[in-house]
Amino acid sequence: LGALLLRSKLTGIPGKPSRVMKQDDFVANVQYRLRRQIDVAEVPSVTTRVFLPPVSEWEERSGPHFGFRLALETTAMVDKEEGFGIFKRTVRELGNEIYWPGMFIEFESKEKSGKEHDYAYLRVRGNRRGGDFRGPQIGTTGWWTLGMSVTPDGMVHYYASPGADDLTEDDYIASQLPYGYKAERFRTFFYNVCSADDGRTWSTSFIVDDPKVFVIRPNGKLATTGSTTK
Repeated sequence: LGALLLRSKLTGIPGKPSRVMKQDDFVANVQYRLRRQIDVAEVPSVTTRVFLPPVSEWEERSGPHFGFRLALETTAMVDKEEGFGIFKRTVRELGNEIYWPGMFIEFESKEKSGKEHDYAYLRVRGNRRGGDFRGPQIGTTGWWTLGMSVTPDGMVHYYASPGADDLTEDDYIASQLPYGYKAERFRTFFYNVCSADDGRTWSTSFIVDDPKVFVIRPNGKLATTGSTTK
């Protein structure tokens, strides 16, 4: 057993650097392990520990470096293609929509921004229109604990705290209906590792540990699944 270091260089198409920020996904695939989705009536929540290295070891790039996100489902108006060839058309109808709210660790490099110091903060995705917004500043590196929960009203709730302690109400950041959607089902959670995708520069190294998924059973008892990352 041990923690997992996440680091990437070829975050776009291998051999075809885009020189634009790209991301690699590391998916927990909770839905596959449980062989079902989790209804929001069970109040699913996810926590994880993330180790932030010293600032001197970060990729020298302003923008997102790491993401911790959920995969949720709801019923919404979606585009569907009908017909073939010149008879193909797109219609709008009610269907299953998957979306991915979460939190990003955003970095502003003093070399790129011209500011006196490097600066990092949490960026939250997202508000009712799908836009990101600023969360708390990251004032120290080392271990952080991040968490998100989904309540039966379909809202997503965001939490973060420096250190490796359990999250509390004091660590609350915000509650949102991302994209205006009310979540109905929880599929999984995943991590993003971002880099400049220039074919030569490694991303910032992040260590993740102790991911857990919690649900509340119909009898009111709390259940959990998860372990130290292998």
